[in-house]
Amino acid sequence: MQALARLFAIALKEVQQMLRDKLTFAMAVGVPIVQLVLFGYAINTDPKGLPTAVVSQDTSPMARSFVAALQTSGYFRVAQAGVSEAEGDALLQRGDIQFLVVVPDDFGVRVVRGERPAVLLAVDATDPSASGNAIAALSQLGTTALNRDLRGALATRAPQPSPFEVRIQRRYNPEGLTRYNIVPGLVGTILTMTMVMLTALAMTRERERGTMENLLATPVRPLEVMVGKILPYVVLGYVQLGVILGAAFVLFDVPMVGSVALLLAMIGVFMLANLGVGFTFSTLARNQLQALQLTFFFFLPSMLLSGFMFPFRGMPAWAQTLGEALPLTHFLRIVRGVMLKGSGAAELTPELWPMLAFLAVAGGVALLRYRQTLD
Repeated sequence: MQALARLFAIALKEVQQMLRDKLTFAMAVGVPIVQLVLFGYAINTDPKGLPTAVVSQDTSPMARSFVAALQTSGYFRVAQAGVSEAEGDALLQRGDIQFLVVVPDDFGVRVVRGERPAVLLAVDATDPSASGNAIAALSQLGTTALNRDLRGALATRAPQPSPFEVRIQRRYNPEGLTRYNIVPGLVGTILTMTMVMLTALAMTRERERGTMENLLATPVRPLEVMVGKILPYVVLGYVQLGVILGAAFVLFDVPMVGSVALLLAMIGVFMLANLGVGFTFSTLARNQLQALQLTFFFFLPSMLLSGFMFPFRGMPAWAQTLGEALPLTHFLRIVRGVMLKGSGAAELTPELWPMLAFLAVAGGVALLRYRQTLD
């Protein structure tokens, strides 16, 4: 009985200690909830309603039936119609659309003649998993898209397997290799984890070792402390970048189509945004364990909602809105755009501004929190 009493006392003491550590308790409850919501509602490996541009000057009923069949399949959402092929190529280059469908001007006439005209489907294949099911669905449309038009005297113009041919052009990743998508994405995910974690641990380590008092006794201002703590990790981040890119080129043969200097500049902004988050976490955490917990809590949605593991366009609207607020989402588009598409500064500027805004907010919160610790 005495042993049970002692065990009960130890257990009660541990429960009280756990309840006092509110951040750890909140993480223990919050992380499972976040995982359930994200995996249950946000993750979708079969994206539908993918934005598509259609280039077609043919006004025949058969051309209209083909475009209607695209949308009826559920995988294609015609976001741009009546554009030229050059405009469609630009939209595909910027990542505004997932597919570019080019219907020949004499599509209807050639179907009636039984010549099986070719329809071009250009795909942004930087993420092969986002377009695989849609391509398969389009391949099946040939036997059903023109059924209503090829009747009566035209019934003989419906040969098997289809009255027209679909030619698929996988751009930026012709072979559909997943490593062309995963390896550039690893640049962002590894930098996110290490930059946030190392910076968060740096300040909490000062507090745990008792050296924070010495730092606060100096005339150093909060901004100077923040910049001084961040700069060494920026250098470390570029070292990590060199290792990752070296492995990408040597081991995985990932191409570098665009400018390396442009990529390095964009990565600098991305690292500063994550370092600002880490500095903010260091002002919230009381010890290194809490800093690691906050890092994991930030890293989990960043990895799941950024489009690294699952297609971004397959997520519901609310999940895409959350993903757009994360710097990793925009950086993945930048690194894939530079390495695989050869995108320039003009195409990448729309992805740069959200990262700069995130950096401003994270830096402002970090400075505000640091001033409060000075008080």
